[in-house]
Amino acid sequence: MRLGTQRGSVLIIVMWICLGLVALTIYFARSVDSELQAAANRVGNIEARQAVAAGTRYAAYVLNNYAIDGVVPNSGVVPDPTQDYYSAALQVGDQTGDPQFWFIGRDTNNPPTTDPVFGLVDESSKLNLNNATAGMLGLLPMVNMTPDFATAIVAWRTRQTQAGGGANNNMYSTLDPARLNKGAAFETTDELRLVYGATLDLLLGEDTNRNGALDANEDDADQSPPHDNQDGLLQPGMLEYVTAFSNQPITTIAGSARLNITTLAGRQRLSAQMTRKGITAGRAAVIIRNLGATTFTSVAGFMLASRMTATEFALIHTSITAATGVQGLVNVNTASVAVLTCVPGIGANNAATMVAYRLSNPTALTSFFWITQVLNSAAIQRAGPYITDQSYQFSADIVAVGRFGRGYCREKVVFDTSKGVPRVIYRQDLSSYGWALGSQVRQTLRTARTN
Repeated sequence: MRLGTQRGSVLIIVMWICLGLVALTIYFARSVDSELQAAANRVGNIEARQAVAAGTRYAAYVLNNYAIDGVVPNSGVVPDPTQDYYSAALQVGDQTGDPQFWFIGRDTNNPPTTDPVFGLVDESSKLNLNNATAGMLGLLPMVNMTPDFATAIVAWRTRQTQAGGGANNNMYSTLDPARLNKGAAFETTDELRLVYGATLDLLLGEDTNRNGALDANEDDADQSPPHDNQDGLLQPGMLEYVTAFSNQPITTIAGSARLNITTLAGRQRLSAQMTRKGITAGRAAVIIRNLGATTFTSVAGFMLASRMTATEFALIHTSITAATGVQGLVNVNTASVAVLTCVPGIGANNAATMVAYRLSNPTALTSFFWITQVLNSAAIQRAGPYITDQSYQFSADIVAVGRFGRGYCREKVVFDTSKGVPRVIYRQDLSSYGWALGSQVRQTLRTARTN
């Protein structure tokens, strides 16, 4: 073989070796870059989870300072001195790009939009699964809601009695295969998945990520899950309207027992209570005479019989009760049209009128005295055992991202303020439901990352 040919062969071999080394270098460089990106994403996820923890502490602070004696705090998404707290894009840290968190809320005065609403959620703005009747549940506006499913919900919580203890109790035993109902109170709303007849379509509706907003995939017919009618309106499922947490204490903010106006002893102490709250002794005597020997089944009924003014009733409404244990009352100051429609004595027409009145008269919501401007006496008497003007349980649906929008975490935390200091009574990780902050926030985070 000639020398030139040998040198050419060596050159080719050397070039192949160099090419292989370059390929290996590129491969390892890409592997290192991928690992670096993965590490950054893991760090972002940790940062997001820590931001959720910060959001939990902030929510507890807000409730401790502003949700006092049944009051629902006001929120804003931008700095505003008239609001009690901020609810969107709160930064954890003081450096550009630090982790942020949001509280995904609901606007119960207006229908859902394509962007989420931000704020804490009043659990008393919903129907309570543990005391709502089948008739009330059956009025919820889900497309697939049936009387059978409403009955099954009541049957699930109903304790079994002796043989032949009623159709509701026997519903689960007649299934094939036969099974037992729980026979006790719902502990969470997700427990509905165990109820006979429950489907994800019924529980979630079109709102598959449970953010209360109409996302693009929820308004595109069958192009992507879920199936929807592409009408530009969100049709939520049952989880949007129900709770298992609303409960009103029978003690005052000071820890003393509320006056039970259904008992003689409660009425005897009422006059002194009114004078301590600033009502004159003469006016208190007139109010007591107005009550007469009327038997009350609700605070609303007492309000009507007493013929108090709105100002007078607002002074004592948190000091009185009409029951020894009050669970699941609907707050008429915060409930949506859909929930108010389900309350006996209100109905669809009155519900819409009530929400319109709330929007026009926000300063009147110091108690539920304002319903006298919307409902007649008979309707108030009928609705009375189901309604309240106070809230003591709130949920914080906290969504967070890490530095520069990396990482994502979402948790729902339910607080109980009935004993004064807010306590976490439920926590659920909702990260698997996907992005919940809407397209506008996503675009904002992308823009901030590229700048």
